[in-house]
This record gives sequence, C-alpha cells and structure tokens, in this order.
Amino acid sequence: MKNNKEKSLIISGYGGQGILFLGTLIAKCAVLAKKNVTWLPSYGAEMRGGTANCTIIVSDDEISSPYCKNPNYLIALNAQSVEKFEDKIQSGGTIIVNSSLYKGREKRTDITYTYIPANEIAQKIGEIKCANVVMLSAFMEKTKLLSGGVGALKKILGSVISASKATLLSLNEKAATMGAEYMTSPLAAVIDKVRKGGNAEMRIPRV
Repeated sequence: MKNNKEKSLIISGYGGQGILFLGTLIAKCAVLAKKNVTWLPSYGAEMRGGTANCTIIVSDDEISSPYCKNPNYLIALNAQSVEKFEDKIQSGGTIIVNSSLYKGREKRTDITYTYIPANEIAQKIGEIKCANVVMLSAFMEKTKLLSGGVGALKKILGSVISASKATLLSLNEKAATMGAEYMTSPLAAVIDKVRKGGNAEMRIPRV
C-alpha cells in the first residue's frame, strides 16, 4: 500500500552545481525534524558536465525503497533537468525551476511550476555557487515539506561547513535567507504569472 505520508524529491542540475550537497542538506534537515529519510545520489560519467541528480524520500514511517520513479517534487537547477524529469512528476506535484537557466514553456497543467531567479539572487549575495542553496531554501519555503524552515537549514549549514570557512558559511546563510524571502515576496507570484505569458523584468531584493 502506498504511504500517503511519504514525499519524494529529485534534485537535478549540472555536475558542479552542488546537487549532491543539496541532497545531504535536506536529508539532514529531515533527520533534524525526526523524519525517516533516504538519499540516493547519481554517480558516474554524467556528473562531469552532464545532468547529475539525487533522490530524497522523506516519511513519517519506514521507507521501503530509496528508489522513486515518479516523485512529488523536482528542484531543477538547469534547463536539461526540467526536460529530463518534467514528465515524471506526479500529478499535483511541484517543480522549482531556476529561471536564470530555463526559458522554456510549461508542458503540463496538472503540476505547479515555481520560478526562482537563483543565479541573479546568488550574484547579489556575491557568490554564484550559492544559487543551489537559494533554490533549496525556496523549495522548503514553498512546500513546507519539513518543519523548521530556513532556521533548520541554517543550523544544518553550520554543522556541515567548517568553522574555518566562516565567509563561506555566511554567504550560504544569506542564500538561505534570500531564497525564502523571495518565495514569500509579492514579486514571486508576479513572475510566476508573467512566465506563463512571457518574460518579465526581475528586481531582486537587496541583501
């Protein structure tokens, strides 16, 4: 029998975008929230410049398998990830799209598309590599999959980034804050609507 309390997520992007790092972050957030969780990374040649991904399953109950054919959610950090996994998302599911690298059109009407200009936000912070944390934070704010939200994410960031890398930690904490703030801003809703009919000028909140 299908466990209705079980939710699944694929995180996908280029090798080098920190896809597996995001997987470990959300898995640790799930443990912090006292959930059962599995994390299944994709290794191999596709990670060197191709589309790397990992699958995370979160549940209140025991998880029978870490494999998921049709996830509830997708965090897509590039266009290829949308193209690869869009058709696999469960009806009623959600795709969080990095609109900085995706200009395509929505193929489905039975799922929700949410657009985050992650690269532009990360550039405002001062480190483009933080775009992945922007995306994860926006996802957590949008879906409320785990309790604790951005506060839990920052706590986990502090546990996995060495104290000797204080600058890196600070940048990622800012990325977590701005991802969540963007998701709750009126601008996010406007961009989502305009994306369905054309492009829109994006004014990113100041850091």
